[in-house]
Amino acid sequence: MSEFDRQQSELGDTDLLQVRNVDKTYPSGAGSGKGKVLDGISFDIRSNETVGLVGVSGAGKSTVGRILAGLEQPDGGSIRFEGHEVLALKGRQKKLALMPLQMIFQDPYESLSPRMTIEQLVSEPLVIQKVDGKDKQARRERVREALAEVSLSPDKYMSRYPHELSGGERQRVGLARAFICRPRLIVADEPTSMLDPSLRLELLELMNGLRRRHGTSYLFITHDIALTRHFCDRMLVLDQGSIVESGSTEQVIDRPEHPFTQRLIQALLELNRF
Repeated sequence: MSEFDRQQSELGDTDLLQVRNVDKTYPSGAGSGKGKVLDGISFDIRSNETVGLVGVSGAGKSTVGRILAGLEQPDGGSIRFEGHEVLALKGRQKKLALMPLQMIFQDPYESLSPRMTIEQLVSEPLVIQKVDGKDKQARRERVREALAEVSLSPDKYMSRYPHELSGGERQRVGLARAFICRPRLIVADEPTSMLDPSLRLELLELMNGLRRRHGTSYLFITHDIALTRHFCDRMLVLDQGSIVESGSTEQVIDRPEHPFTQRLIQALLELNRF
């Protein structure tokens, strides 16, 4: 077992993430002041748990994901990941603390560099995190394993470029890239929204299989509440920057309490009639 794998196996099963009272405000246009996107949100994610974050467009869902991944800075609050107070860290310390957290983006057409082969794209996190040092063959074997795990033939795909792949294949590459360093938590920002319905189910089944195999947790960001029923353990409902309801997925869908959640469920029921 490599030192990298040993360190991963020694990680415990404590709560991975605690988010407390996180705020975010963006300028809302010339002369119109500022718009609050997140208003004191708080939630936890446990080890080997999938939490759905549901809301309409503009509710602040993607902002939550980008803040957790370190791509944006909140105005205030606390974010503890694996025991580290992330917002108190800077530079390399923050980068190291967030290494066990990876993100899958909504648009597979824009999240992969067109100038890199699939092998280079999937191996890039290994290079960044200096896994296997200068052992290129060991890295190559990790890439082959990662592609095989997402049902992409290594021999067929490693030398290809993103423009040669379908949207579903690109999203699988993004999944392989996210999983190759064995993260503890993956933030999946609308990963199925640009896929056909049949491909959405395939990707969710694949993500669920990887979760069972590696014990990875997900924050699954989506506007489609129907996708959460068989994929998420718990659900958070975000409305205008605030979490208005939370609970088990079954509880939130079958017995919604907040008027906004009730409207979401009603809209879903009406769509299912067609």
